[in-house]
Amino acid sequence: MSQPASAHAPRKPTVALALGAGGAKGLAHIGVIEELERRGYVIDAIAGTSMGALIGGIYAMGKLDVYRDWVCKLARFDVLRLVDWTFRGGLIKGERIIETLRELIGDACIEDLPLAYTAVATDIDREREVWLSRGQLFDAIRASIAIPTIFRPHALEGRRLVDGALLNPVPVTPLIRERADHLFAISLDGPSATLAPERDAVAQPDAEPGWLGRLLSHGEDKPAHVREPGALALLTQAMDLMQSNLSRLRLAAYEPDLLVQIPRDAAATYEFYRARELIELGRARTREALEQFEAKRGG
Repeated sequence: MSQPASAHAPRKPTVALALGAGGAKGLAHIGVIEELERRGYVIDAIAGTSMGALIGGIYAMGKLDVYRDWVCKLARFDVLRLVDWTFRGGLIKGERIIETLRELIGDACIEDLPLAYTAVATDIDREREVWLSRGQLFDAIRASIAIPTIFRPHALEGRRLVDGALLNPVPVTPLIRERADHLFAISLDGPSATLAPERDAVAQPDAEPGWLGRLLSHGEDKPAHVREPGALALLTQAMDLMQSNLSRLRLAAYEPDLLVQIPRDAAATYEFYRARELIELGRARTREALEQFEAKRGG
């Protein structure tokens, strides 16, 4: 008696993903995931820090396409409308964006997700990283994205939690390697590519008025030799420098099977209105990395 055709189909390789931190650059994770799936890889586990935690969690819920379609429609002023300003514990409360995503995506218990998921945060008082692998998904995400001085820390189970990138920008560890055939890491702190930001088709370059414009500005209306970064741009540059060095140490200690690097200057932290460009960047970088990886393995 002949076997059904499906019985002879080769098993698809499984992957554990370590998704790094990097603000709007994290939208590149969408292109990474879509390219991996297109090439036949099965994602069995995800550990994410900051935007890596957000994208990974939404993917684990099966709603990545919903989020992608939504974020690709954002213009510059749409991003600003998602900001709930405060000056207690940070510039931004962070509740408006989380509630918007809950309405768009829904919420879930991490233990009920169809794949192993972990969000990495930092316990600011105990000075140690925290791996959140149980409880409500968006509580874990909110903790992991809480960039100090930008987002208010997130109180969870008696702890004040902030951005996991302070201690672990690319969460590669033996724990997630054991869950799959391969460990792939996506770092948003790759070598500079000096990409010129695309201007939003709706908003003008000087759309942010007054003090807010000065806060966010990269000095783009001035010649390069006299540009003075705004406070947020300077903080972002400092965080990028710290994360880049931490990432190199982590990746040297726990070398992944494949590393996809997104240039650290691909986008500013808040440039979510460049979603289409950043998603395609992630897709292209993944395609290049996979071609080299598969050529070495004879795949």
